[in-house]
Amino acid sequence: MTLAGGGGGSAARRQVFTPGRIGALELRNRVIKAATYEGMCPGGVPSDALIRHHRDLAAGGVGMTTVAYCAVSPHGRTFEEQMFMREPILPQLTRLTGAVHAAGAAVSLQLGHCGYFSKNKALPGRRSLGPSFRFNEYGVMSGIPFARAMNEDDIATVIEEFGTAAAGAVRAGFDAVELHLGHGYLLSQFISPATNRRRDRWGGSLDNRMRLPLAVVERVRAVVGPGFPILAKTNLRDGFPGGLELPESIGVAQRLEGAGVDAIELSGGFTSKTPFYLFRGPRPLKQMIAAEKSWPQKLALRLFGSYIIKEYPFHEMFFLEEARKIRRAVRTPLVLLGGILSLDNLERAMQEGFDFVAMGRALIADPDLITRMQRGETTRSRCTSCNKCVAEMDRGGVRCVLDDEAHDRK
Repeated sequence: MTLAGGGGGSAARRQVFTPGRIGALELRNRVIKAATYEGMCPGGVPSDALIRHHRDLAAGGVGMTTVAYCAVSPHGRTFEEQMFMREPILPQLTRLTGAVHAAGAAVSLQLGHCGYFSKNKALPGRRSLGPSFRFNEYGVMSGIPFARAMNEDDIATVIEEFGTAAAGAVRAGFDAVELHLGHGYLLSQFISPATNRRRDRWGGSLDNRMRLPLAVVERVRAVVGPGFPILAKTNLRDGFPGGLELPESIGVAQRLEGAGVDAIELSGGFTSKTPFYLFRGPRPLKQMIAAEKSWPQKLALRLFGSYIIKEYPFHEMFFLEEARKIRRAVRTPLVLLGGILSLDNLERAMQEGFDFVAMGRALIADPDLITRMQRGETTRSRCTSCNKCVAEMDRGGVRCVLDDEAHDRK
């Protein structure tokens, strides 16, 4: 359902605020709240704060909101405080979906597995899993310095875990699931030539590196049935030498289209190597150090943060140029994200042929942004792309700090 350009700004504006379909699901408009880790699952349990967060986004006018990073198993968590799918959390997730639906929006659950990128001390044998044996820089301070290469049984288990987690999402009332194939998590690790060094059927060519992600799509489809929306979040580029680059990311999108995913969300960056490739803009190192609970991690950030965490310049719609090439290569509905802050940005996305837009920081700053845009009360988010909300994820829950800063200036 590509809405190619033409008709000028007013026509594009009508497209943004008209219904759109993903699989059998109709959204009331073309705006999706991107999955941005909320930090609102103490003990791995969805909190009332998480429910309020997504209810407010729904009441603020988005077509669909995305609950971020539900691990498909306890071993798929990056750290212990992350949510993972299991029977005891279904009642709270059902409360969340009910609250979003009551506010008029749809809600998706992002399903993922961290792979080698973990500091979860509950891992068996203090070893994370990945496509290949490797050093786990993220887990060193937690006593998890190495990841072992997954064997056939491990791979079969992960495929089944994605299916089981998707079944839980359906039971909890979610309208869609988003499979996380980006940002350097497990499925992304298999896709990336930098992290997948296997020489068996799971590594080497792009077809082989896509074998696990496509097997996950197939298993999830078998569980959720035809028509239930499956979105896939993928990288345009990993953002470092030797990683996934645009020519292969086009092939990734084409293979996902062939597998029958209902929409592809285009992103980029590797959390373990290029974390701010996704965000762009300043690194809030001072705030990240203050929020860090582990003193070894705090010390490492203080000593090496400015060297390890690269800063990338921000400009609006920073993924657009690369995403255009995916748009030309597939017919599957595409979700554009990255630096979308204004009504002009939304209009341009529609003109460029994208079916939906995903907004993250702009909606953290202004949960009611879409409603106010529709009413003609504003044309732009107040978000300054300062990235300080990133630190807030580890300080009790993601939120915008602009109100605090305004209060401090008084």
